[in-house]
Amino acid sequence: LSLSLSHSLSLVIVFLRNTINTVLIWRVTYSSLQICAYKGSTVEMNCTFTYPERINRQVNSLQKTFWFRGGGFHYKDVETDSEYSGRVKNICDGNKCTLRITNLRETDSTVYRFGFITNKSSYSGRPGVTLSVTDLQVKVSRPYKALLFQCLSGLSSQTSYIWFRNGQKLKHSTSSYYPPEQLLQTDSYSCALSGHEKCPSPPVCEFIYNAPKLPSVSVSPSAEIVEGSSVTLTCSSDANPAPEYTWYNMNGHELSKESELVFSSVQSSDSGRYYCKAKNDLGERISGYVKVEVKYAPKLPSVSVSPSAEIVEGSSVTLTCSSDANPAATFKWYKRNQTPQYLGEGAQLVFSSIKSSDSGEFSCKAENDLGKPTYKWISIDVKCE
Repeated sequence: LSLSLSHSLSLVIVFLRNTINTVLIWRVTYSSLQICAYKGSTVEMNCTFTYPERINRQVNSLQKTFWFRGGGFHYKDVETDSEYSGRVKNICDGNKCTLRITNLRETDSTVYRFGFITNKSSYSGRPGVTLSVTDLQVKVSRPYKALLFQCLSGLSSQTSYIWFRNGQKLKHSTSSYYPPEQLLQTDSYSCALSGHEKCPSPPVCEFIYNAPKLPSVSVSPSAEIVEGSSVTLTCSSDANPAPEYTWYNMNGHELSKESELVFSSVQSSDSGRYYCKAKNDLGERISGYVKVEVKYAPKLPSVSVSPSAEIVEGSSVTLTCSSDANPAATFKWYKRNQTPQYLGEGAQLVFSSIKSSDSGEFSCKAENDLGKPTYKWISIDVKCE
């Protein structure tokens, strides 16, 4: 009887030991179970995992690792979810895995669990990581010269808020808050939705308010600007709250409401002077002019003949060539023959006493350092006296 009891106890101990080892070996450990992040930012969730090397003396090898939303029995890999297209990546190094989500959205708020599949089984770790994405922000203004903080959120139905100064909760529960007039440079204020104290807005820390200083303007590239290239004019001004910018041309026509005025393919017609305005609740300032000079190859030349009436042998005749170009074009003249005959250069070709043998087709070639030269042909007919 004692031997039988001893044998039974041994079997129970072995069973318990195997059960405990199995529980310990199949495991997912998350570095953090609660994460709060701001809308538009990037977040990373980390975990480690283990599994038995053998099951029933057969090799148990890893086949796949993945992350999925929520619970349930249907595991949908977030890397294959269209809602996360181009924004999510599972990065693994040995038994350590990281889920990285970029450009966070409020709809990304949920529980994320890690799972893996072996050739023998599959396993997912509980409870997972609870991600909370907030779009909260503190807007600062000075209505009626009084400093006002407003807690803004996409959850418009929310009526109860929590305010913090230097991380300490304040006795205030509405979306608007008038802080003391005397603020310390070391003070920071943030807000949260009631019930979500662990997910506050980014703190507001700068309280020296000023109207915009004289804006500075710059041109990129700062080197020679060639037609067809991309050109960016940038306006900046020291101001708090941050100013809004407006760009104008020299005629005062509004061109852009951004700090940058971009010409994706600048044209010769864009040459000119531009200026910007910086404005906030405390005032506005206008910049000086910035000059944009666009360099371009010669346009198709035009050729005129003087006199424009009938050309008679022995008379004086002048051919004049002109072309729009920057830098200014140089001109060369040719007469059409089997091999074009070079006649000289300059904007004018002058016949002081033209002959009937001068009849024919003449070409003006316009060129500068940019692009291919352009040509214009003209025909003249000299009449005998």
